[in-house]
Amino acid sequence: MAATHSDYRGYLSRNSVDMEAAGHHRFHPVQSSEPTYRPLLFGTLAVMGLLQVASSVAILLHLTGYLQEVDLSTASHRHIEEVQTEPVLNALRDTRKNRNRCKNPKENLPSAHLPIKHFQERSKEGEEKAITIDWDKDHGYLHLMTYEKGKLRVNESGFYYVYAKTCFRYYKLAGLGDQANSQAEEPPLDVSNTQLIQYVYHENIKQNSKAGLLMKTGSTMRWDNTSYNMYCAQQGRGVRLEKGDALYVDVSSAFLLDPQGEGTYFGAIKLGN
Repeated sequence: MAATHSDYRGYLSRNSVDMEAAGHHRFHPVQSSEPTYRPLLFGTLAVMGLLQVASSVAILLHLTGYLQEVDLSTASHRHIEEVQTEPVLNALRDTRKNRNRCKNPKENLPSAHLPIKHFQERSKEGEEKAITIDWDKDHGYLHLMTYEKGKLRVNESGFYYVYAKTCFRYYKLAGLGDQANSQAEEPPLDVSNTQLIQYVYHENIKQNSKAGLLMKTGSTMRWDNTSYNMYCAQQGRGVRLEKGDALYVDVSSAFLLDPQGEGTYFGAIKLGN
């Protein structure tokens, strides 16, 4: 009985040893791979960090260069705008100078505007000869130009615009005779075929004041003797004039001239040198 119990304990102790050995053999722990993958993981993270730092530096450099380029382009554009605005500023300064200059009459451009004189010599009916118009300087305007006996005199050389307008009219009021005759008993004028011509002449000082035709206009009118009739001739042009030159206006059928200065006038203005 004692032997049997001893054997049983020996069997149990042998079985426990065998089972432990068998467990160690069957469930042998696999070696961990953590020591193998850890350097690789750290290396990957390091490379990614370097790449991120490099890309950040590259982006920063790119942005810095771009901002410099924008600044340069903006500066050049600003320089161009400053260059382009200089003529405008100069023009504004010149305008201010011109305004100040206009305040001084001595520095204004020469000019003249003369209405027709109400009482003047007139041609007779049927007379073909043209007559020089006499202008009213007392009711006109003269600046740096002079006038005498129908002629407008140039006192300053330059390029001028010359203009002239003459109006002819004829009408007959019942019981008062016709407008062109001073006496009612005189027979009415024959204006059925009347030449109404305006001539503007230029006396050139370099050609011993020889007169040359500068402009000419007009028409041949067939007017009704018993009603109101009116015709106006107007012309203008630019011409180079020298100091001492003269301008004057001749008309045919001067007995039909309208005596009102709003319709018949003569003038010139200097445009430049």
